[in-house]
Amino acid sequence: MSTKGCLIPLNEIRRFITDSMVSAGAPKAHAAMMGDVLALADYRGHFSHGLNRLEMYVKDVRTKSTDAFATPVVVQEKSAMALVDGKNGLGPVVGNFCMDLAIKKAADTGVGWVSARGSNHYGIAGWYSLRAMAKGFMGLSFTNSSPLVSPTRSKAAALGTNPITLAAPGVNGDSFVLDMATSTVAVGKIELQQRKREPLPVGWALDKQGHITTDADKAMEANCLMPLGGAEETSGYKGTGLGLLVEIFCGILSGSKYGPFVRNWKHTTENANLGQCFIALDYKAFGSGFEERLTHLLSTIRAMEPADPEKEVIVPGDPEKWHMKCVNEDGGITYHRNQIDALIKLAEELKIEPMKAIN
Repeated sequence: MSTKGCLIPLNEIRRFITDSMVSAGAPKAHAAMMGDVLALADYRGHFSHGLNRLEMYVKDVRTKSTDAFATPVVVQEKSAMALVDGKNGLGPVVGNFCMDLAIKKAADTGVGWVSARGSNHYGIAGWYSLRAMAKGFMGLSFTNSSPLVSPTRSKAAALGTNPITLAAPGVNGDSFVLDMATSTVAVGKIELQQRKREPLPVGWALDKQGHITTDADKAMEANCLMPLGGAEETSGYKGTGLGLLVEIFCGILSGSKYGPFVRNWKHTTENANLGQCFIALDYKAFGSGFEERLTHLLSTIRAMEPADPEKEVIVPGDPEKWHMKCVNEDGGITYHRNQIDALIKLAEELKIEPMKAIN
């Protein structure tokens, strides 16, 4: 293997994640759902939410802070809406159940809105919006998370990274796929910088004194990210507002834990009880031409003259498509050597076969 990077085939990544979760104590079907979500994250270039997250899920199952065998149940519902209790199950198991229910309701009524409580970290939010889009719907999803983000003017964290995703189809495979945290970055990106021993960009995180820091160790010690926009003078209050919007859709609406009352990051002495939201919309109910109009808009934006001639104008979803194209051409995903070393140790601990690299 190269000391600079290790190329791993996509099917080998799924296999390793599934084997890891089964060894930790999850049933094969639920472990495979985790494998699908985490592998897709790295395939799309969201390395903060792929293999980087595996050790956390394994620990949650082994300590039984997550019930790997749990299946969600519908608590109450109407024609277009439902409230689901995730029963403290694995996040992707809860998320797939909820989005599939939202899709079914959208097929019947034009829209399906499902709120979940009793869930856990569900991976990249985009997995669920893409799941709806693959069935011919517009998909949205939101989730709250452990308090990691400082509201504007605060030196302590009180909100989660609270992501927002929307997937909408255009024509000929074109699409708009937004998948973003309402913090400046996801905490996983801080972890990756810490693994690589590289500094953070200014505006990502605060230290324990509430000062902006570029030191990944100090940022992880404080567990305090900045809201989207960064400081108040660069409109961080807008990120705070978006984080609260997600919290209302998730924690407040479902009756789960919310805001600073969600358990701290990686603490497994209590259930996470996350709140999540899943929406499927039948855009065809509004008449014809949606895909064509969307692609026309996206194409118009892409065709604009760039400020830097070497960097073309892009829209959400474009970088992920390029990354997936590169992965397909390379025959796998390249990981930092430090990431692979950590997973070799995990494989030894779980007594499973480590990932086989191409180089």
